Amino acid sequence: MALFARNSKANFYKNNAVGSKELINRYRSGHTNAVSLLHQLAHTVPFHLEFKETVTTGNVSGFLFAFCVLVDGVQYKTGMGTTKKVARLKAAELALEDLLPTLEEKADLPKISTFTPSLPVIEESSQSEIQAYTFSRERKTSTNLQIPNAVKNQLSKLINNQPQLFACAATVAAFVIQTSDGYEVVAIGTGNCSAGRSTSVNGRVVHDSHAVVTARRCLMRFLYQHLLMFFSKTTQLVENSIFQHNNNNHHLLSLKSGITLHLYINQVPTGAAQIPSKLSLNPRCISTLQMSNEMGLHVSVEGKVFSIFSTALEPASTKIVTVSPMDKITQWQVLGYQGALLSHFIEPVYVRSILIGDLGGGDIRGMEMTLNRRTEGITAQLPMFYCMMRPLICTVPSVASGSPDNGLVTYSFNWSESDPSIEVVDGLIGKTTVESPFKSGPALASRLCKAAMLHRFKLVAKEANRQDLLATSSYREAKGAAKAYQEAKTILRTYLKQQGFGSWPDKNMVSDDFNM
Repeated sequence: MALFARNSKANFYKNNAVGSKELINRYRSGHTNAVSLLHQLAHTVPFHLEFKETVTTGNVSGFLFAFCVLVDGVQYKTGMGTTKKVARLKAAELALEDLLPTLEEKADLPKISTFTPSLPVIEESSQSEIQAYTFSRERKTSTNLQIPNAVKNQLSKLINNQPQLFACAATVAAFVIQTSDGYEVVAIGTGNCSAGRSTSVNGRVVHDSHAVVTARRCLMRFLYQHLLMFFSKTTQLVENSIFQHNNNNHHLLSLKSGITLHLYINQVPTGAAQIPSKLSLNPRCISTLQMSNEMGLHVSVEGKVFSIFSTALEPASTKIVTVSPMDKITQWQVLGYQGALLSHFIEPVYVRSILIGDLGGGDIRGMEMTLNRRTEGITAQLPMFYCMMRPLICTVPSVASGSPDNGLVTYSFNWSESDPSIEVVDGLIGKTTVESPFKSGPALASRLCKAAMLHRFKLVAKEANRQDLLATSSYREAKGAAKAYQEAKTILRTYLKQQGFGSWPDKNMVSDDFNM
C-alpha cells in the first residue's frame, strides 16, 4: 500500500472512499491481501493498528520471524515466516479470522471520512519513507490529545500552589495508562541535569535527574505498588491490580488485557534524537561514518551532552557520566521500562506511543529514525518475551510553557500514583531539598534512589514468597539474578556496538554493591 505525503491526502480519501463491507468482499474474493485489508479497515472503522515484531511460539525448528497484530491494544495470534513480510501476512490473516465475523455482523459500517490514516509498515528505505516521516508529524488524533490533556490536568493539581516549580514543568515527562475507562496519569517527572561529582556507596544518591529518567523511576514505583496489591490477601486489591497471570506456563505476570502504556515528553530528548533534519530527511545521502556519529550513543557530563565518538569527550575519573535520555529510551524499547529487579516478577513492559509536546516546531524525525533504525532486526536474537518495540511517535500540544533554561534548572520533582505529595530533588547533588513537600527522612535520600527501589523489591519478594530473591546479598546480585533481562541487555549493547553506534558507557564512580 502506497505511502502518502501531505499533498496526497485528498487523493487518498478520494481513491479509498469505499465502505468496509466492500473492502471485506474484495478480501474474500482474493483481490486484496490481509495486510492491506487491515490498514484499510483501520482507516474506515477506525481503529489503531500495529504490527509488533515478537518471538516465535510453540515447538518450531529453523530461523523464523514472528509478528502479531494489535488492534486498539488488543493482541492477536502470532504469525511466523521465513521473512518479515511473510510473518506479517500470516499475523494479519490470523487477526482477521477473529475480527471479520464481528465486523460482518454490523449492519452498516461507516464510510471513510476525515480520519487520519496510520502509516503502513515500512519495508525498506525509499522516497515514500522519507515522505512518511513528514506526514507522520501531522497525526494528531483525538486519542492523542486526551493524553496531554490528562498530563496537564494532573500537573496543575500538583504544582498550582507552588509557583516556584513552574519553571521545572517545562521539562515534564509522564507515563499514562490507558484502559477501557480512559486515560490515567500514573507517573510524572521533571528535570534537566545529572549529578556532577556526588557519589554514593549505599545507593542513596540519584545520579540522573533528566525528566524521562525521573518519570520512569516513578513508573517503577507504580509497578511495585500494583505488585504488592496483586500478592496481597485482599480480594479487592488483587482485582484492582493491573497485573494478571497469563496463559503461558511460566511464573511471570503480565499486564491485564486491554491495558496499554503511553509516554509523554515535553521536548525531544537529548542525544541522537536531535540529529540534523537534513540527515533524517535523506538518510541515503550520507556516509556510514557520518550516520554512526550522528545516530551513535551520547552521554551527559555535568549537563553537557557529547557523542560517544566526540574528541571533546575526555574521560575523567572525577566526573559521573550518564547515558543520554534518548539512548535510555532506545534501551527501554527493547528491554522494557520495568528494569532488572521488576523482571523477576513481570514480563517486559513497553510503551505503545511516545508523544512529544510541540514547543514550537520540534523536529521528531531524528527520534523516529533513532528508535526505528538502531535496533532494527534485533528481536530474533533476544530471549523470550523481549522484542524491539516500535512505538507511535507524534507531536501533540505542549502541557507546559516556558523554557527549561530559566528558573530552578537544577531542581527536579517527581510523583507517582498514590503519592500524597511531590518530592523535589536537587539534580546536581542527587538529594531531596530541605523545602521539598515530601522528605523520606533526615538524610534527604530520594524515594527514587536505588536503595529505595531495593527496599520495594524486597517487600514484593516477601509478599510473593520468593526466598531466592530475599537471599540476594546486594543490589548488584539481585539485578544479576534476572538472567533473561541481563541476557537481553548484553545482546542489545553488543548489537549497538557491532552496528557502529559505540560502546555503552559505564558509571565508573557508581557502586551497586550495597544492601539494605
